[in-house]
Amino acid sequence: MKFPFYIARRYLFSKSSNNAINIITLIAAIGVFAGAFALFIVLSGFTGLKDFSLSFSNEYDPDLKVLAATGKTFNFSSEEKQELENIGGISTFSEVIEERVFLDFKSKNKTAYIKGVDENFLKVNKLDSAVGMGGWFHPEEAQVVIGNTISHELNLGTFDYMSLLEIMVPRPGKGQVLDPTTAFNSKRAVVSGIYSINEELDGKYVFASIGLARELLDLKPDEITGLELKLTPNANPETVKKAVQAVLNDDVEIKNRAQLNDALYKMLNTENLAVYLIFTLVLIIALFNVVGSIIMVILDKRENIKTLHSLGATPGQIKNIFFTQGVFMTLLGGSLGLLFSIAVVFLQLQYDLVMITPTLPYPVAITWQNIVVVMLTITALGTMASYIAASRSKKALGA
Repeated sequence: MKFPFYIARRYLFSKSSNNAINIITLIAAIGVFAGAFALFIVLSGFTGLKDFSLSFSNEYDPDLKVLAATGKTFNFSSEEKQELENIGGISTFSEVIEERVFLDFKSKNKTAYIKGVDENFLKVNKLDSAVGMGGWFHPEEAQVVIGNTISHELNLGTFDYMSLLEIMVPRPGKGQVLDPTTAFNSKRAVVSGIYSINEELDGKYVFASIGLARELLDLKPDEITGLELKLTPNANPETVKKAVQAVLNDDVEIKNRAQLNDALYKMLNTENLAVYLIFTLVLIIALFNVVGSIIMVILDKRENIKTLHSLGATPGQIKNIFFTQGVFMTLLGGSLGLLFSIAVVFLQLQYDLVMITPTLPYPVAITWQNIVVVMLTITALGTMASYIAASRSKKALGA
C-alpha cells in the first residue's frame, strides 16, 4: 500500500483531537452527499419528464416522414410507389395530404389542419387507439375524426347528421376575388370520432380520407404533401432514408421523429442542461466545505507533517496525502448520495410516492447516462477542490 494512500485513509477515518475539525469534516461529507443526491434526483426527474413528453410523439409520429423539399406538394407516381414497396426496411407507408383549413359549425369557427390519410395510415400510426368517442371514419363517406379540444371549442359531438361540420380552404388562384362566395372550397362532413392525445394535437388536426382532402384542395390524383413510413424493427433509418431519397430524387426531404419535433427536443435538452448547470453550481458551493475541511486538517497536522518530512517524506508525497484524503471524501460522499438517490427514484418507480394527479405519478427514470454524469461531475469537481486544498500543505511544511 502506497504511503500517501495509507496516511490519507488514516486521517479520513480517525477522529481529530480538535472536535471542531471533526464537525467541519462531517459537514463537508454531508454537503457532498446532498449535492450528489440532489443532482441525480433532478436529472432523473427531467429524464422522466422528457420521456413522458416524447411518449406522445413517439407513439403518434411515423418513424420517417417524407415532405416536399420546395412548395407544399410533390408528385408520387404508381412506379415510385412500387419501388418504395420493394425497399428493405420499410414495413408499410401511408400517403397523406395536410393543409390549414377553416372550420365552421353553428356559427362557431376555428382554424385547424385537415390531414387526409389513406387506408394504410392506421398501420403506420396508432391513432385509432386514441379515439375515445365514436370510431374511425369510413373512407367512402364524408366523415372526419376531430380532436377533443376542437370538439369542446365548437361544441361538436359524433354522428350529428342534422348539423354537419363545414371545412373550408381558400381556393387556389391569382388575382382579386370579386365574389366572396367563390373564394373558398368547402366540404361538409359528419364527425365519426373524437380522439384525445394531448392539448396541442387535440386542437390541431382533423383527420379525413385522402380523397376528401384531395377534392377540397383541388389536387391531382398523384399529388400529395407527405409520406409517413413505418420501419421494420431491425431497419437502419439512415439506410432507408438514402434508398427513399434515391427513388424520389431530390424533390423531397426526409425527417425522423427527432427532426419532426425539433423545437420540442431543443426545449427539453436546453432545460435539462440548465438544471444540470444550476445544481452543479450548488455542488461547487458544497465542495468549498471540502476545501475548508482539508485546510483545517493540514493546520491541525502541522507537527505530524514536519515529522513525516524529517522521516524522509517529500513535499510531493505530503501534498498527495491531503489530496488523496479530499478525493476519498468526495468519492465516498458522492457515491453514498448517488446510491441513496437511486434508491429513492426506484421507490418512486415502484410505489408512486409522488403523484401529479390522483392517477398520474411523477415521471422519473433511472439511466446509466445520468449515473455516469453525476459520478464524473463529483470526481472532476472533487479532484479540483482537493488539489487546491492540498497545495496548502507546502506552507505548513515551511512554517
